[in-house]
Amino acid sequence: MSLKEFDVNGTDYRIVLTEQVISHVNNLKSLYNAAYEDPESFEDVSAEISSTINEIASTVEPPAEDSDLDGLIQEIIKAVNNKADEIKKELEEKPTKKSKSKKSKSKK
Repeated sequence: MSLKEFDVNGTDYRIVLTEQVISHVNNLKSLYNAAYEDPESFEDVSAEISSTINEIASTVEPPAEDSDLDGLIQEIIKAVNNKADEIKKELEEKPTKKSKSKKSKSKK
């Protein structure tokens, strides 16, 4: 979990990126992709998109203004993407460290 702060239209918002928030953001990205790939399905997924956005917005402090919601959701998506990139980078670096420690253990 990590706390993220955003300035959207002059208002400072805070959100804790919990597993649930990350899951909602990933679900929202999937819904956006589905609507983009098949525009005719937008009507079917728009209610789900709206519900997911409201779920994410409910975790933001202070409560998001309707006029800030679009910009805020974009910032949260960026933060989740950046967090995923950080984790991926850490995971890619770990095997290198483990292989070095295995070598040093086998020398003993």
